[in-house]
Amino acid sequence: MAEVTLVDIEKTFPGNTTVIHNLNLHVEEGSFTVLVGPSGCGKSTLLRMIAGLETVTRGAISIGGNDVTTAEPSDRNIAMVFQSYALYPHMTVARNIDFGMRLAKVPVQERKDKVADAARLLNLEDLLERKPAELSGGQRQRVAIGRAIVRNPGVFLFDEPLSNLDAALRNRMRVELAELHQRLAATMVYVTHDQVEAMTLADCIVVMNAGRIEQMGTPMALYHHPETLFVAGFIGSPKMNLIGGEVAKEYGAATIGIRPEHLDVSHDAGEWQCRVRVVEMLGADAFAYVDCDAIGPLTVRLPGDAELRSGDTLYLTPRHDLLHAFDADGVRLPNETLEWPRASMA
Repeated sequence: MAEVTLVDIEKTFPGNTTVIHNLNLHVEEGSFTVLVGPSGCGKSTLLRMIAGLETVTRGAISIGGNDVTTAEPSDRNIAMVFQSYALYPHMTVARNIDFGMRLAKVPVQERKDKVADAARLLNLEDLLERKPAELSGGQRQRVAIGRAIVRNPGVFLFDEPLSNLDAALRNRMRVELAELHQRLAATMVYVTHDQVEAMTLADCIVVMNAGRIEQMGTPMALYHHPETLFVAGFIGSPKMNLIGGEVAKEYGAATIGIRPEHLDVSHDAGEWQCRVRVVEMLGADAFAYVDCDAIGPLTVRLPGDAELRSGDTLYLTPRHDLLHAFDADGVRLPNETLEWPRASMA
């Protein structure tokens, strides 16, 4: 295990295009830190700079207390798992896992022991003699992870490793990665654009936007207390309802936000009168997509047995203690400064 520290990091590509702006980040030893954000926010570039695959324009990177800013990737005590599995198709699983150790001339018995340990950890014991073409996508990804594990690195770096898998495999691999982190107690830095992956895997989420850190903290801290409008709209599934205009001004804000599960629903009375457009029945939950005359479209989370149909009228009342408010610059306003309108906005 090793901590990772980035100090005043900038990255500028030819043509004077700056993609990382004066960024500071400390990754705790043994943590599972997820870098998340939309495409083009700089998260993969940042990971590649930690790995040594991209040069740093300005600033310093240290791993385990050692300055590695200009060090070669092989000298950084890291192992990287990519989106593509990059397995050798003519080699067995066992040979793929121990390939790097063979290049490093690790003794035969030590290689065998490490491959066996990794296979046991990743449930690959029955697959060691198979070729990659005989494996599922999830099994191939586990082989790629096994190849990283046998290196015994100080830091694991993951670059969107699940994006090529179907939904069911992604869900299963999320659980397996979380369990792997618990068993190894290793430092992991993980890049994804999927906020569901970030919420379910991370000890610490780093939300990036346009080459800067927008906010970082535990998953639930970001969920309950987004510091900016960007984080409020990015973290959470389904997304937070964001409302501007005259309704927000009634609360003394430029924008207010309320999560779909924090709207009280009535068929008789409430602050906002709405008409149901579509209802998605998902089993335990139902999502109602509604239009409110004074506000516009909103999403409401309901129990799965809710009896609603398109065209029904609903009255919604936001739970004021769970409402989020932002100023014109998209910065969070403290709730104690807000005004609470009592009249219906229907």
